[in-house]
Amino acid sequence: MIKIRKTSNLLGIIAGIASIILWFVLKPTEYEPMINTFFSLALPAVVAIIASLISYNFLMLIAFLWSLPISLYMVLTPSYFALFGITCTCYLISFILLLLDRRRNKQGQ
Repeated sequence: MIKIRKTSNLLGIIAGIASIILWFVLKPTEYEPMINTFFSLALPAVVAIIASLISYNFLMLIAFLWSLPISLYMVLTPSYFALFGITCTCYLISFILLLLDRRRNKQGQ
């Protein structure tokens, strides 16, 4: 039970940090694209890290849904920014693991 939660938390933190690092590499020099990508890639990564630290699955779902549209767009680019798709998928996996852990805890009580 605890192993699932730890795995989920670790996955969410690693995916969030990876997204932030990728955003710093991607960060455009123009103001408007920089703000747009910050709000659609970096901020959900911060939410995912917070959700992992407090083991709150609803926040992880929000981070996944928030970053999904631009992550799907980035997956179709022919560059290493397609890794945003992997980090977004990791948010989803972390959410599912947190959900499974919560359900197992309820059944065990």
